[in-house]
Formats: sequence, C-alpha cells, structure tokens
Amino acid sequence: MDRQKILDLLAEDRSLGLDFNIHIFDILTSTNEKLSQLVTEENVAVGTIVIAKKQTAGRGQRERKWDSAEGGLYLSLLISPDLQAIDIHQLTIGIIWGIVHQLRLQGIPVAIKWPNDLMLADRKLGGILTETRISHGKVQSAIVGVGINYANSIGDKAINLAPSNDYQPNYRNFSIEMLTSCTIRGIISGYKRCTPVTIDSLLLDYLELLTVRGRSVKVNGKLGTVLGISPQGELRIGFTTATEIIETYLVPGTFTLGYD
Repeated sequence: MDRQKILDLLAEDRSLGLDFNIHIFDILTSTNEKLSQLVTEENVAVGTIVIAKKQTAGRGQRERKWDSAEGGLYLSLLISPDLQAIDIHQLTIGIIWGIVHQLRLQGIPVAIKWPNDLMLADRKLGGILTETRISHGKVQSAIVGVGINYANSIGDKAINLAPSNDYQPNYRNFSIEMLTSCTIRGIISGYKRCTPVTIDSLLLDYLELLTVRGRSVKVNGKLGTVLGISPQGELRIGFTTATEIIETYLVPGTFTLGYD
C-alpha cells in the first residue's frame, strides 16, 4: 500500500474538497475504532483516513466482528456531512451508491445488496459501516468504514477482485491504490448527494444498482415484490391483493436478503 500513490490519485479530482491525512497500519483491531480514538485523543480533522493491512476485529452490521485477512482494503474516513439526524440513514444510501458507481466507472460491474453490501457475480465483495456523532439534531461527524475484498482469502459466499477460477475476470491490474482512491471518491461523492434537492434522484440511482430490484421476496411467509427504498433506507415491499397493492417498509437489520 503506497500512501503517496493514493494521494496522487486523489489529487487528480479537484472536486473532492478535502485535505487528506492518511494513516496506514500493519494491523489493527478495527479501522473505525482507531479513527474514533484519533478523533477523541488528537482531535484529528475531517479528511483523516485510517487504513489497516489486516484487522482482527472488523465490525459490521448488528455488532458482528470478524478477522480481515491481509490483502483486502480496510479503510475508515472521517467526514462532516451537512445532514439532519432524522435523515441519518441517507448516508448509507449515498455512500454505498457512490462506491459502487466509482467502481463501475472502472469497468467493475459491482451491484448493491440492501442496505450496505457490495456484490460482484452474486457474491459479496465488501460492505460499509457508518458511525455518527449527533449534536442538536444534526450529524456533526461520521466515520465511514469500508471493507473490500481485493486479494485476501475469502469464504465460499464471497469474492475478491482477483478470483482464482477461470470464468471470472481478474482485476489484479486494478491496483489496491486505485481501489482505495475510488472508495474515497465514492464516499465523498455519495454523501454530497444526501440533500433535500438530490435525495429523490439518489434513491432512483440506488434502485438501478440494487440486486433485488423488482424481484419477489418472502416476508413472514407472504410473497411480495421489491419496489424500492425509502429516504430512511427502508426496503419497500409491495403485496398484491385482489383489489390493490399493499406496501410495507422493512427497517435495516430486521430483515435479510440472503446470506449474513
């Protein structure tokens, strides 16, 4: 992992509007945990990035923890979004869309698994975890943690960008520094779309990249169709009756679309 290469790649995009300070560690329990510590103890500025070559207690949804083997991208970025606390779930929508969009611009056909996973060839490529600080009804800061499989060892339900089989494209020529810069650009471009003016178009763009868009799913034994997502990040499911379509909203963490 070459810090200067990452900074050079980021410098090519003048729209980012942040001064980046990158800290790279050989091993951490969690990049989110380390960045939170730096915020508390050293009052580091927005734009601070923590990267670990290996994690021993990476964090995900519902407080899950796992080992993150060397070879993957494990990154956390400190941002300060202009967002009301009531709209906090828009961050996840914007950021996951932003990262997927940036990777697709590089020819990697990534999709979104609701609410915050990256999918490639119907297998998990990575995910995000956003932790926020709120004051007086507004989001004061957020630590965005991202884990993406690059060349690390993975399980059966996952995929990395350098698959060992013959039928999947090999993205090893897409360097981990390029992956890192794409991820950072995706985070920033994504959260900047979380505004009252742009949220509707963001929801439509998120839906276009959603793996289950228009598909049938079972909820409590009843068959419904995925219609979209709400501004609060809820999955919208429609159930057809003889006379109408009844819509229900599923909160993230209360329903799973397949693997855990």
